[in-house]
Amino acid sequence: MVEITPSLTIPDGELELRTSRSAGPGGQNVNKLETRVTVRFDVEASPSLSEEDRKRIRERLGTRISKRGVLQVSSQRHRTQAANREAAVARLAELLAEALEPEAERRPTRAPAAARRRRLEEKRRRGRLKEARSAPDAPQDF
Repeated sequence: MVEITPSLTIPDGELELRTSRSAGPGGQNVNKLETRVTVRFDVEASPSLSEEDRKRIRERLGTRISKRGVLQVSSQRHRTQAANREAAVARLAELLAEALEPEAERRPTRAPAAARRRRLEEKRRRGRLKEARSAPDAPQDF
């Protein structure tokens, strides 16, 4: 079981693990052993997720999910398959937890009076500076 949030866990049976040769560290074994681990999680077919959870995951992780609705995470940072498996599953859990976090509600605010005053004064100063660049004998439009 992989714990995503206190109220959501995903059974190991819903995760598909694949191994392949890694490009990372491994010494002499790098060309012989399959230490890269890819974890695949079918977001669309998972019975552990509610429809609301699925929708939120699709919105927030849309670029990482395939057209078939599969989220894929790989790890090749470590020299052993077991360490990479742990890292990939932990990263998957982290991504899902972030995606399922409720969005903070925005509280509308107003700019302080002093900030508005400073902005208008700066606009006046820039206007005077640009006006001073014009030719001295140019007719003034008043």
